[in-house]
Amino acid sequence: MRRSFLSMSVKCGVLGLLAALLAPSAMAASDKDKVTIAVGGKGLFYYLPLTIAEQRGYFKEEGVNVEIIDFAGGSKALQAVVGGSADVVSGAYEHTIKLQSKKQYFTAFVQQARAPQIVLAVSTKTMANYKGIADLKGKKIGVTAPGSSTNMVASFVLDAGGVKPSDVSFIGVGAGAGAVAAMKSGQIDAISNLDPVISTLEKDGAIKVVTDTRKMDATRKVFGGDMPAGSLYAPEDFIKKYPKATQALTNAIVKANRWIAKASADDVLKAVPASYHLGDPALYKATFLNVKEAMSPDGVISPSGAETALKALAAFDPKFDPKTIELKRTYTNQFVEKAPK
Repeated sequence: MRRSFLSMSVKCGVLGLLAALLAPSAMAASDKDKVTIAVGGKGLFYYLPLTIAEQRGYFKEEGVNVEIIDFAGGSKALQAVVGGSADVVSGAYEHTIKLQSKKQYFTAFVQQARAPQIVLAVSTKTMANYKGIADLKGKKIGVTAPGSSTNMVASFVLDAGGVKPSDVSFIGVGAGAGAVAAMKSGQIDAISNLDPVISTLEKDGAIKVVTDTRKMDATRKVFGGDMPAGSLYAPEDFIKKYPKATQALTNAIVKANRWIAKASADDVLKAVPASYHLGDPALYKATFLNVKEAMSPDGVISPSGAETALKALAAFDPKFDPKTIELKRTYTNQFVEKAPK
């Protein structure tokens, strides 16, 4: 009996060891029990990889428990991490540069989009006679949130057109139905926003597009090169303290990037919550095909793109000194390079 028991124990031990060896490494992939990600406008295509990673269970597959908190705009999401109520930001890469200029060191570690996808457009209701950027002087421009990436792009375009950002009023309108309503009701004269908000307004004839960065060629024309956009970024200390969690998050986003690259519009429509469609599934599918090119295929942050972002910030903010920035501290591809192929 004893020999039988010992034999059974050995077999169980061997089986247990084999199970441990054969089990997905994701079971021990995270060194943090829970990671909170702050995002500004989760329903936007700008953050589609984040939603896909969540909805298709990629975070769970990588062994990391993720909570996503949605804010009105990227600047609000960033404030949550700076304030300590969230761990990681899903937001515009250039924020890592602006933060460093204030001696706050954040690092982007995986990219979701390689073009801003931000559109500046004027109202066909209050600016029917629009002829050029100069006409925007003294007008109200809706952005997702003051200080957000939509604010930055609008400021950049205005400055290039001879209008100081201080010559207009920026108003936070969010990134969903509220933004659509603000434009249609005449509360704002122009808007700097993303899809599906912009496509919804275009379909209804409510706007005239001035600048469009949904395509790679247009982005390069506006900024003079590639412009990294939606990324996951976190304080340097977080990445150093939780490298396994950072790797798990990266793996999940890279999986989502690759899935999106091969997905049809119907696939995406089924994968996201119905609230993202803004009441028009057909338009949502058409919009996805329009912005698909802007999605990162692999999560890699382009060094030349980082340089473009630095130049763009310096161009529209006279107080910003690019010489003080250690650009290599604002991003890393070390986790993407380790992501499963």
